[in-house]
Formats: sequence, C-alpha cells, structure tokens
Amino acid sequence: MITLSDLHKAYPTAGGPLPVLKGIDLHIDEGELVAIMGSSGSGKSTLLNVLGILDGYDTGAYELDGQLVRALSEADAARLRSRAIGFVFQSFHLLAHKDATENVALPLYYQGIGRAERMRRARQMLVDVGLADRADHMPGQLSGGQKQRVAIARALVTQPRLILADEPTGALDSTTSDEIMALLQRVNDQGMTVLIVTHEHDIAARCRRVVHLKDGRIERDERREPQGAGAAP
Repeated sequence: MITLSDLHKAYPTAGGPLPVLKGIDLHIDEGELVAIMGSSGSGKSTLLNVLGILDGYDTGAYELDGQLVRALSEADAARLRSRAIGFVFQSFHLLAHKDATENVALPLYYQGIGRAERMRRARQMLVDVGLADRADHMPGQLSGGQKQRVAIARALVTQPRLILADEPTGALDSTTSDEIMALLQRVNDQGMTVLIVTHEHDIAARCRRVVHLKDGRIERDERREPQGAGAAP
C-alpha cells in the first residue's frame, strides 16, 4: 500500500539545505499496524507529514495505493488525502464550537455530502467508538480519552485506506492510553492500515511492526507479535 524508495527531504535554512530524511526505503502492506519510533530530530514527524501528503519530498519516490505521489497540485493533494487518509493527532484538533457529531461529520462536508447523510454517518461512527451518549456534547464537556475517540471517529468517517496517528496517546493517562490503543487495534483488525508515531515503548509493543528512525534513516525494522490488551492471542 505504501512504498518509499530512496526518499530524501531537506528544509531550506540560512546556512543551506538541512537534510531531514536521508534515503528512506520502506514498504508497508495493506492491513499492517506499524509504530514509527525515534528520538527528537530523527525525522519521524517529517516522515509522517510526507506520508500524509501534508509536505512534499525532494528526491526518490512515494507510492500510495499504487499512485505516485509527486508534485501534486494543492487541489489534487487535498482530494487524495480526503479519499485515502485519516489523521489522528495528540492534541485532538477538535473545533470547540461544534459538538462531537459535528466534529466527526466535518470531513464529509468537504466531500460534498449533504447534511442529513453526514450527520447520520457521524452518529453511527460515534456508536462504533463507544460514544453514542456523548454525540451532542461539546469538546469542553469531554475527557481527554473521549476527545481522542471523537478524533478517531472523525478520521474513520470517510472510510479511508490509511490511518496516520501522531502521538495519539501522548496527552493521555496510562489507562486511557490503553483504551485508545485497543480501539486502534480493533480498527486494524477490521482491515485498516494504521501507522502510529510514538515515543512510548509500551504503545509500540502492541504493534506488529516497529520502524526505528535515527538521523533521518531507518535504523531497524522489526516484526514481532504484539503484546498487551487487544493483542492477537
């Protein structure tokens, strides 16, 4: 589903280009659950931005679901993101003036789906993530874990092929982190491809594959049996 070939990315600085990704080769099959780990400055956030078509790359190649992602116009990039990718962020990125259902429905608005249908789908998605009784609550009335469930429902409502989660448990306590990770594992068990950027080893241990970045390169790529709640027996 994802193929990166000798991918390079640098940012311009006053002193010249600053290389951040230095020849990434990576293949991820459909249905995988992958953790991406690395210290600050390793390139993991830049890699996630490239994978999410939020940022471009300089040389090499990125293929998503068989399509070469290269020098897309802003409109084409937005359409591909909308069709193929759902995002989950550490800080939730919910709109404070909209209730849970409206937040979940927002991506459907940008797809041109009518209000009645997008609200129906959003409410069903909140049922699926265990928040049917919070559908009319504003973000300020929700706990951190509930906000993240709303964010996951929003990521899933367009039925994307890929979920990119950037430190999805970073702002949560350990019990709530377990619940959110179990939800992401359940989504993965249903066939969704899930990539999680995390610095938490216990979260990475619940993934079937862990890619370690260091100084813009893949240092290790480990496949193993997941551990913890929700793991395969």
